[in-house]
Amino acid sequence: MMIVAALLSWFLVGLFIRLSKRYGWGQPVRKEGPQTHLKKEGTPTAGGIPFVIALLLCWLGLRLGGHGGGVKELLLILAALGMGAIGLIDDLLKIRSRMVGGGKKELLAREKFPLQFLVGLIFAVFAAPLAPHIWIHGLGLYGDIALYTLVMVGAVNAFNFTDGLDGLLGGVSIIVLLPILGVSPVAVLLVGVILGFLWFNAHPARVFMGDMGSHATGGVVAGAYILHADVWLLPISAIIPVVAVLSVALQVAYFRRSGGKRLFRMSPIQHHFEELGWPETHVTLRFWLVTALGTALVWGILRGLPTLM
Repeated sequence: MMIVAALLSWFLVGLFIRLSKRYGWGQPVRKEGPQTHLKKEGTPTAGGIPFVIALLLCWLGLRLGGHGGGVKELLLILAALGMGAIGLIDDLLKIRSRMVGGGKKELLAREKFPLQFLVGLIFAVFAAPLAPHIWIHGLGLYGDIALYTLVMVGAVNAFNFTDGLDGLLGGVSIIVLLPILGVSPVAVLLVGVILGFLWFNAHPARVFMGDMGSHATGGVVAGAYILHADVWLLPISAIIPVVAVLSVALQVAYFRRSGGKRLFRMSPIQHHFEELGWPETHVTLRFWLVTALGTALVWGILRGLPTLM
């Protein structure tokens, strides 16, 4: 089914690119960002829309055939759609702002976070009784609901901050999902649709993932580790998204406390390395390698085997 998902995603993303170019659904590029990115102005964005559609269609096909999994897989799909819908609003605002030359450019943090917490809380309420472990001893189920809500919101934002370089988030997400493929049909399908997307997102990218794709992907990855593995292993495997979101938080805190100084040349962390002179492709590949090492460690822990330490 992964092959079918990849082919359907490849077709839908390619169709989306043609429609985007026809109607001008291009990505605005921040002038204060890396100067090497200015040439990307106008590249079609919101490429997550077609691959999330492909994910849903393939899962429905599996479901009709009796192979779509149980309640856990339904929760993962709903997490993808719920978080993805928040990202979709952001994508549509950015596209509209660029096309009309004004108006609201994106969701503000104070608008986005409550929506993310709502989706995360709904997921956590249904996921906590199905998760393989109870982690917050003394608080029981309620403690786990709080933990899983925070993990979902944190993961969605961490994966969103990891986006920004051609192929970076897609490759990182595929690697992080590898330990889950044997137990989650939705994880298998997500890897497939991201593969189809990466055909066009490889450097130089013909389409960007956008917020819908990063939100949906973060929701599925976090949900899969909660429901099928160990939530505490997620930061090890997803070390790059964790570092990306931490770099943003540290940059903002340091900027405020130091009166305008910067801890990094630019955040998220991938842009810091670009500013140091690393080519974009080197940053992407090296971040993939770091993710692979973290995921290999997780794989060993899950299977009780000697790790690569």
